[in-house]
Amino acid sequence: MTFTFSMRGAIKTLAVVLSLAMPLTLAISAADARPGGKGGSMGSRGSKTFQAPPSTATAPNAAQPMNRTMQQPGAPGMAGPAAAGAASKGGFFNRPGMGMLGGLAAGFLGAGLLGMLFGGGFLSGLGSMMSIIGLLVQVALIVIVVRLAMKWWQRRNQNQTASAYAGPAGGQPYNAPEANQTVQTNHAYGQQGNEAPQAAPRSALGGLGGFGFGSRQDERPVEIQPKDYEDFERLLGDVQAAWSKEDVDALGKLATPEMTSYFAKDLAENKANNDINTVSDVKLLQGDLAEAWREGNAEYASVAMRFSLVDKTLERGTNRLVAGSETPTEATEVWTFLRTNGGNWELSAIQQA
Repeated sequence: MTFTFSMRGAIKTLAVVLSLAMPLTLAISAADARPGGKGGSMGSRGSKTFQAPPSTATAPNAAQPMNRTMQQPGAPGMAGPAAAGAASKGGFFNRPGMGMLGGLAAGFLGAGLLGMLFGGGFLSGLGSMMSIIGLLVQVALIVIVVRLAMKWWQRRNQNQTASAYAGPAGGQPYNAPEANQTVQTNHAYGQQGNEAPQAAPRSALGGLGGFGFGSRQDERPVEIQPKDYEDFERLLGDVQAAWSKEDVDALGKLATPEMTSYFAKDLAENKANNDINTVSDVKLLQGDLAEAWREGNAEYASVAMRFSLVDKTLERGTNRLVAGSETPTEATEVWTFLRTNGGNWELSAIQQA
């Protein structure tokens, strides 16, 4: 069989792609089969889902973006107010609420410029006098549209300024501390005196929420207390234990419905492969707060954690070791926790760091 040059080139390209993909496929071992390890980064961080959490001493490298999430980039409430405001900005006439005016202005500008370029306006066929009148009409219409647009823009900016600089409910301005503050506890979290971290990221564009550009972040600080850190450490161990028991109901009480669905899917794949992944001897070695914020009645806290664990995959029924070992390994991840209306913290996202 004779192959053409293009066909031989395509085959060579395919071979190169497969040669690069195979090592990556083989590199996926059972050491990554723990909760969150198999699926990479997954879950939701509210309006910050597609923003990397700030680096910390525990996780100095940038966290991996979400591989699995039910959030959609650019959807209302998914991007932060600043990002949503920036995304809404187009050309001068491409402003919210200016669809008709923008179309008219673009039409008049295009007609006028093309008409002048080729020696006439849109009344040029009626003679030189009518061409002059047509040009004057175009200029007048353009001036009217521009003045209307400028007035609308000024009113919009005034409304945004009033909303963006409105203080908290008490009328007193709040100066948010740094988001990377840590707290001294009896656990492995970073220490900085006896002060509990307070994180309330504020944006000068926070007022855009009232204009339909996504959910506005509450400016009130989220105070992470020592008990909260104890809850985070407890959830780290409880999630791993429920995973090892393949107890989806228990996972549902520890994580959000989205995260529970990912866990259930991964456990089902393990069963289909006749494998069972067990995680034991989980010990938190170091942890600190990356950021905490509020969205409506929901509070989020992203915590960087470095922990050791024994991660192994066994053949179901025979307990034959398929991958992993009894030797403890270390992992560094950013876990985001969510609580609503002051309730219990739930696992909302896991990101590899």
